[in-house]
Amino acid sequence: MIQLQNIQKIYQTRDIETIALDQVNLRVEKGEFVSVMGPSGCGKSTLLNIIGLLDKPTDGFVQIDNMLINKQKDKKLASIRNEKVGFIFQRFHLINSLNVIDNVELPLLYRKLSSSERRKLAQENLERVGLSHRMKHFPSELSGGQSQRVAIARAIAGNPGILLADEPTGNLDSQMGHEIMEILHQLNKVGEMTIVMVTHDENLARQTNRIIRFFDGRQVN
Repeated sequence: MIQLQNIQKIYQTRDIETIALDQVNLRVEKGEFVSVMGPSGCGKSTLLNIIGLLDKPTDGFVQIDNMLINKQKDKKLASIRNEKVGFIFQRFHLINSLNVIDNVELPLLYRKLSSSERRKLAQENLERVGLSHRMKHFPSELSGGQSQRVAIARAIAGNPGILLADEPTGNLDSQMGHEIMEILHQLNKVGEMTIVMVTHDENLARQTNRIIRFFDGRQVN
């Protein structure tokens, strides 16, 4: 499903060269739920951005579903990202001027779907995360846990095979974090989604199939 070969990512300014990822080799099988751990600044988010096709490696190869990504044009990358990858962020990234269902519909605007088809998918996915009763509310009217549920519904609205979660429980209390993890496990087991989750919480990481640890841009296990 996901394969990284000899990935290196260097950020270069006029005076400073920063190696964010250094010779990373990683394979995530279809249907796996893996967690990525390491101290701040070790390259975890950079790794997610490369897997999610938001950033390109300085060197090395990326394959998604046996497709070599490196030589794809930006328009094709955007299409692959929209169809195959869903993103969940620590800070939710909902649009405050849109209500819940319109937020969930956003990634579907880039699909060849009618407005009624988009609305139906958005409703179904809000039901999956237990928020069908909040469809007309705005983000400012939601709790943190509810906001993250909306963000998950948005991420899965297009039925991606890969779900990338960057500290999805980082802004939530322990009870809300537990509920979000239950949803992720359900999506993994029933929805058969491949999930890569960045977390600082060792207890949450132990609930996943395996833990990948990073330090100073290098994979250490």
